[in-house]
Amino acid sequence: MFEITNEIIGLLMIGAMLFAIFVGFPISFTLIFLGVVFGTWGFGIKLTIFLMTLQSYGSQMEQTLAAVPLFVFMGFMMEQAGLMERLFASIQMMLARMKGSLFVAVLFVSVIFGAATGIVGASVTILGIMAAKTMNRSGYDVRLAAGTITAGGTLGILIPPSIMLVVMGPVLEIPVTDLFAAAILPGIMMAFLYLVYSVGRCWINPNLGPPLPEDMIPEDRSIIWKELAAGLVPPTILIAFALGSILSGWATPTEGAGMGAFGSIILTIGYRKFTIAKTYEALLKTLQISVLILFLVAASNFFGAVFSRLGTPTMITELLLGLDASAGVVVLLILALVFILGWPLEWVPIVLIILPILAPVLIKLEVDMLWFAILVAVCLQTAWLSPPVALSAYFLKGVVPEWDLKDIYFGMMQFMVIQIIGLLVVFFVPGIATWLPNLWYGG
Repeated sequence: MFEITNEIIGLLMIGAMLFAIFVGFPISFTLIFLGVVFGTWGFGIKLTIFLMTLQSYGSQMEQTLAAVPLFVFMGFMMEQAGLMERLFASIQMMLARMKGSLFVAVLFVSVIFGAATGIVGASVTILGIMAAKTMNRSGYDVRLAAGTITAGGTLGILIPPSIMLVVMGPVLEIPVTDLFAAAILPGIMMAFLYLVYSVGRCWINPNLGPPLPEDMIPEDRSIIWKELAAGLVPPTILIAFALGSILSGWATPTEGAGMGAFGSIILTIGYRKFTIAKTYEALLKTLQISVLILFLVAASNFFGAVFSRLGTPTMITELLLGLDASAGVVVLLILALVFILGWPLEWVPIVLIILPILAPVLIKLEVDMLWFAILVAVCLQTAWLSPPVALSAYFLKGVVPEWDLKDIYFGMMQFMVIQIIGLLVVFFVPGIATWLPNLWYGG
């Protein structure tokens, strides 16, 4: 007779979790419920409740995670200050007579905004509001425009200080400072690849991104330089202080995030955009996102503890090691799994649930976990542009309803191919991710 071992119970637990999430049950409550049910089945209710208490308390005491609400609040306040709109307008006017100038403006602003907020939805929405109207008026190709906006918006998931990297650090037991340093060059590389592709296509076919109409180009260049300075210098200084203090070791990620949050309030006041109502709204949005992430961290830690206690991760590790596959092949298989799961799921459950299950295999194979973390970040960035779900498409469609969803999809898929190329570059040239951390921290 077939015996159901604890390891098999763990596999059933994972299957039930994936089914429940795909059906649409709330992720956090699903993880807690399944943890209690399968934990009780495997080793009893007493130990299950003990694990729930221990993991919930331990995860909420993780000091690094205190940076999450601070960075989220910083992003919302920067959005409130209206700096990105000024920066976008000044760059588009400066490059007005260049083919594809609006694509350059979108990608430049997306890098700055990505460093200010790691929230993809906010980035895509703001970029769509700023750029779509001018692109339509200038006769830009809808597919290329949609692809540039959505791809630029996803840079926030990779460019530090990324919320995802803050959460990923404790999960993979990697210092967040190392992750921030490792993500800088890949983030810049991805933005450069987008730029080369979009502008290159405009030079081959100017109809895709013609120069701006003459009536949109101001005669006084001094106005452009003033707007550029007003839109670029303050956020750059703020990000440099917040991120620079973390990377240099002068401040912890939480302290750096606190500096950034305080600085964003000062900027909003300085630009006379500060209102009690909008700040209250920013605080509410910050609370909603932070509670979602931190509660999910606690739930996933409990779920993972039950799963580990059942012994299934050890079984999976031994199974994969028994295949005699090289470390590179195993990493590619894991990235393929992450990419597929990225279609229906956001990064939070993938980082908090899937990675801890697979990490022991990589550690056994002596894979550089810092390099692997950046590969996962780029892979999840790619998943944001992958149909059939591709949440970025719906964010953009929401603010630019006149663009057909089919055209948005086709535009995104072009840049998804570029992201896969970038992912392969980081895979075959690990130094892109590891060089800066090794240089700064001697790792």
